[in-house]
Amino acid sequence: MADLFSLWVGALLINNFVLVWFLGLCPFMGASTRLDNALAMGAATCFVLVLSAASSYLVYHYLLVPFGLTSFRIIAFILVVAFLVQLTELYVRHAHPLIHQTLGAYLPLVTSNCAVLGVALIALREQLGFIETLIYAFGAALGFWLVLLLFAAIRRQLEGADVPARFAGVPIALITAGFMSLAFMGFSGMGQ
Repeated sequence: MADLFSLWVGALLINNFVLVWFLGLCPFMGASTRLDNALAMGAATCFVLVLSAASSYLVYHYLLVPFGLTSFRIIAFILVVAFLVQLTELYVRHAHPLIHQTLGAYLPLVTSNCAVLGVALIALREQLGFIETLIYAFGAALGFWLVLLLFAAIRRQLEGADVPARFAGVPIALITAGFMSLAFMGFSGMGQ
């Protein structure tokens, strides 16, 4: 049980996909301009990331390995992610139209989030079991969501700050992301 908790905390804080692995930077920078956008993108990514990691595990171990097609894992994982995003969008559109209005624009963007594919590939590289893959994916998804919300809150504060003209907009956002990355790298001592 302690190992599963360590795995979860590791994915959430110590090896955060955005600030340590630098995966998912496009949605991190793009969807963090407003807090409600960050909340919607984080929720969509959370759901798809956990579901795609579990599905990728099953596809790899029960389809690719038995047929000797392991070299096609990246293509298979991309197809799994794209299929799950489309399936999720269809379900949400029909079952929860109000949520679809909020998440509608963000669900297709999850397909291009490299952190979703990265979680599946890293879980495979680390030879995690199915439950471990789920815990790892859940921690990574929550870590992505946490960082997205924190960055959106910081960017909101920066809008009212007195920032020199040369640093206004994207430059100060990148500098802030760098400082956040340094702060999260401070968690690396927790794993020892």
